[in-house]
Amino acid sequence: MNGKVIGIGLVAAAVIAGAGMYYLQVYAFYDRLPADTVLHVAPADGGVPRVLAVQDFEGVDATSSPLRFRACFRLADAAQIADAEPVANPLPLIAPGWFSCFDAAALGAALERGEARAFVAEHEIARGVDRVIAVFPDGRAYAWHQLNGTLEE
Repeated sequence: MNGKVIGIGLVAAAVIAGAGMYYLQVYAFYDRLPADTVLHVAPADGGVPRVLAVQDFEGVDATSSPLRFRACFRLADAAQIADAEPVANPLPLIAPGWFSCFDAAALGAALERGEARAFVAEHEIARGVDRVIAVFPDGRAYAWHQLNGTLEE
């Protein structure tokens, strides 16, 4: 009988720890960003990043990692990215399931098919991390942070 109690206690502790870890990874550290969050775009000539005029902004971020930023929005005018610096290898990162406007798999597939184009929004938003914006012809846009390779140098 004593072994059953210990076994049940170990299983219960593992289930509680697993549920706690899941909650911490998916919900605890994310904060919703305000609708008036300012986004920039970096011109290809290396000039000063410009503020983008955006609409319908939804975003999340976390202080626990610079890679947790995700955003969905519409560009007020697609011409504001005409001289933006393209990204050679855009890799959208998966957002938490509850942030439903950002579908990394669908966005990555659209980028591969050429249905959307990706640009550098800001270089070195954190050490070794760039902010990337993907834009569709209809003005839908998505942003995320991705590693830029400078940490390997």
